Amino acid sequence: MAKQDNAETGHQYRILVKGIVHKENRFLIVEKFFDDNIMEPYQWEFVDGVAEFGESPDLAVARIIQEQTGLTVVIDRILYTWTVMIGSECTLGLSYLCLTDMEEDEVVVSEELRSAKWIDAEEFPDYIKNKRMLGDLQDAELY
Repeated sequence: MAKQDNAETGHQYRILVKGIVHKENRFLIVEKFFDDNIMEPYQWEFVDGVAEFGESPDLAVARIIQEQTGLTVVIDRILYTWTVMIGSECTLGLSYLCLTDMEEDEVVVSEELRSAKWIDAEEFPDYIKNKRMLGDLQDAELY
């Protein structure tokens, strides 16, 4: 996980990118492990990961999607951003709408993911449990 330290203040920064992959009115979600101390340790999410130090967020999201699913994407636009502060670390998050023309059966999940599926936007609340993210998706007019 790449972090940038600010030596003067001791603060750390990292960039998290989220790829919301879209193809023919369907969206790719992936099931990944979050925490074995909660009732549902595997949860559905969009593809995400941390940009490497010095890597542009645009390149990072395309790389992470390819590494985690085998899909090649083209970035359409940034949908929304967010920040999270944990101690002296600030995470800046960028959510991208990414387009692919690859076939649905070409999704090959990495070892860090449990499975993947294509869903309609109306199904977001059935799978995505993060209420803030659902609000962001509504504000971005994805559903």
